[in-house]
Amino acid sequence: MHATEINFDGLIGPIHNYAGLSVGNLASATNAGGVSRPRDAALQGLAKMRVLMDRGLTQGFIPPPRRPGVAILRSLGFGGSDAEVLTAAAESDPVLFNNACSASSMWAANAATVLAAPDCDDGRVHLVTANLATMLHRSFEATATHAMLSTIFADRRHFAVHSALPATAQFSDEGAANHMRLSTSHAAAGANVFVHGEPRGGRFPERQSRRAGEAVARMAGVGVAIHTLQSRDAIEAGAFHNDVVAVANENVLFAHPQAFEGRDALFAALSASVPGFVAVETAGVTLAEAVSSYLFNSQLVTLPTGAMALVLPAETQTVPSVRSAIDAAISGDNPIVAAIIVDVRESMRNGGGPACLRLRVPVSEAAKSAIDQRFLLTPARWDALASLVEAHWPETIDAGDLTDPAIWAEVGRAHDALSDWLRSS
Repeated sequence: MHATEINFDGLIGPIHNYAGLSVGNLASATNAGGVSRPRDAALQGLAKMRVLMDRGLTQGFIPPPRRPGVAILRSLGFGGSDAEVLTAAAESDPVLFNNACSASSMWAANAATVLAAPDCDDGRVHLVTANLATMLHRSFEATATHAMLSTIFADRRHFAVHSALPATAQFSDEGAANHMRLSTSHAAAGANVFVHGEPRGGRFPERQSRRAGEAVARMAGVGVAIHTLQSRDAIEAGAFHNDVVAVANENVLFAHPQAFEGRDALFAALSASVPGFVAVETAGVTLAEAVSSYLFNSQLVTLPTGAMALVLPAETQTVPSVRSAIDAAISGDNPIVAAIIVDVRESMRNGGGPACLRLRVPVSEAAKSAIDQRFLLTPARWDALASLVEAHWPETIDAGDLTDPAIWAEVGRAHDALSDWLRSS
């Protein structure tokens, strides 16, 4: 059986801004209060999608939920017209207001955990919506994300879309950013690695609990589930998700040597579960360099030729040790043969690289046909979406602009234009 892995990228929303809401995300904190460029951000994300399409890969997208989150604020007791709700929230609770303005859904790797059909006991693809309970602004996404995933993957013959786990620290779940699947091919049964933190103190919170990974594996009926602890050193260095220090594709794991507390045990389990397992580790790259360059927050994809490529942020080219590690990976005895450099600067400044922007969904040909085709991109649909962004997304947003009713109106028109386009597609 043939299977295709589809990257569903989060379309960066028109209210993309730098509020510095994510504790432990060093890039987000560093750029807090800066001037963002929503139009450039969305176009950079779309350009990355087009690069992969031009390489022969299937590409999808996930629309952003409407922001500012008026419905969220209404549920918290604010009343009146939309403008009155936003004005009251901005005046009485600026922190809550900023959280309701976040565009963080752009990082689709946190939308859900995806379990491939060959790994699940009912033979369907399972998508478990992430609750994102650790961060207030991200916790607001779960309801809208579940609704959107239920629309894109509505065919119950091929897909099971689950609601989020209870939004508590015990079940804190940040989705695919802490999950890796390794197998001989996308079509073959594989091993699912769930990476979790440990609540033992430190500068930054652990965002993924072991209970969450265990629950997700049970809900999907996963055959081989490996639960492993993320390195405390990595978390303290700013690796707030596993995908900042490791990425896997088919039988290859590309990782920092300090990514996992139980590295040797994990590698032994993978060697036993995945025929031909290959670990590619970097030499000479510090954790600080890995986090600042987002070397491991790269996409690792299988090209139509069967070889693999790393899709890397441009920032990796400015650090000599990182460039050397990339060259070593490409020239080494492993399936990685190419480096594709992309400019996602606006996302990087807010703490997310190429891998953060996408949700990987492996599907059979029948399941691919069952996806709502409005959310799969062709060259013509990509052109139309890019033109829509050019016409409607704000050029810049200053931190002080978020309370300006003119911005709310402009962003609202952009959301309306996207909704109209999807309805007419």
